[in-house]
Amino acid sequence: MAAPMELSCWGGDWGLPSLHPESLTVMAYAKFSGAPLAVNTISNSWRAPKGDVPVLISEDIVISQPAKILNFLRKQKYNADYELSAKQGADTLAYIALLEEKLLPALLHTFWVESENYCSVTKPWFASRIPFPLSLYLPGKMSREALNRILLTRGGPPPYSLIEVEAQIYRDAKECLNLLSKRLGTSQFFFGHTPTTLDAFVFGFLAPIYKVCFPRVQLQEHLKQLPNLCRFCDDILTCYFRLTVSGHSPAGQDTADANLQKLTQLVNKESNLIEKV
Repeated sequence: MAAPMELSCWGGDWGLPSLHPESLTVMAYAKFSGAPLAVNTISNSWRAPKGDVPVLISEDIVISQPAKILNFLRKQKYNADYELSAKQGADTLAYIALLEEKLLPALLHTFWVESENYCSVTKPWFASRIPFPLSLYLPGKMSREALNRILLTRGGPPPYSLIEVEAQIYRDAKECLNLLSKRLGTSQFFFGHTPTTLDAFVFGFLAPIYKVCFPRVQLQEHLKQLPNLCRFCDDILTCYFRLTVSGHSPAGQDTADANLQKLTQLVNKESNLIEKV
């Protein structure tokens, strides 16, 4: 009997099992490969054994980073890619690299750097799930780390022009979405009728862009003009996670939105007090 495996990750909302792209990637791959993961929703990444999420624990083995977690699952005979050819395997690596280079910076910017999105959605959502007083500090730390990651991967030598960087990362992201849409075509998944590693990564990157209700939706609007990618996300949520495709949990959404608005005001007020101190 295989050793029990536990995945620690951020939780979900808006009809998603997790809002965290890397956690979504691992969760989707586990569903595709039949890996029996017990999902443990954590309240902050400092509680994870390696200080980051997602983290997979199997007996005395602790693994972080999606690529390493997926490799471990394959070694445990949970392989979603066993039918792929060598060329398809090479294509998988190339498209994953494309996602990380072209789409990830815009995804990070949408969640953590775009001020209106961050202040009205991202910050209060994460703060509501992190215990006080870390709730006043950790979202800001995550925002700064996201900005640093964007500048390191997309900016030129100092001094940076943030406006130019923003324009470039969104151009790159839209180009990446167009390429993914063209590659998927009318197929159910990227390599036919069976989901693979590439499908897990694409779903992990696209689903938060597609489902989270932000006030600034530049990237989301472009994604929704590519119906095959939207259908791709909806099909995975419906077939593998048994979740609504409406973009949010069906019950109590009005109350949740009202509570989120109140929490936004409270968190911003507390953060201002902390900064003054």
